[in-house]
Amino acid sequence: MGSLGRGDAVPGHVIHLPVAVHTLHGATELAARLAESLAFMPELDAGEVTVSAEDAQHERHRVFCDRLLFGSGRCGEREGHRGGCVAGPPSGIGSTTGHRTLIDATSGWAGAVPPTG
Repeated sequence: MGSLGRGDAVPGHVIHLPVAVHTLHGATELAARLAESLAFMPELDAGEVTVSAEDAQHERHRVFCDRLLFGSGRCGEREGHRGGCVAGPPSGIGSTTGHRTLIDATSGWAGAVPPTG
């Protein structure tokens, strides 16, 4: 018998892990990187990752699109992506090809870095 993971009917708990970042962009990028690094955990539902301002936690901003696609799962692209939705895990999660963007959460600097692996 396997372990329970996301989407199972058994009630569970949600982990709220406050991490303070100066900008919405920096917070979104850090949240995406954390989701990538924890993708091996079946309990993680990366499509539901959100960020909010510290003093407006009721206003959440999605990190990944996660739009339900007809007969092919959910969109794995980042929220606000250009072009059509693509089924699969959020971009970069489980991927070993291409480039990912590295964001310095304090300065907002972004640069392409080759994936490890």
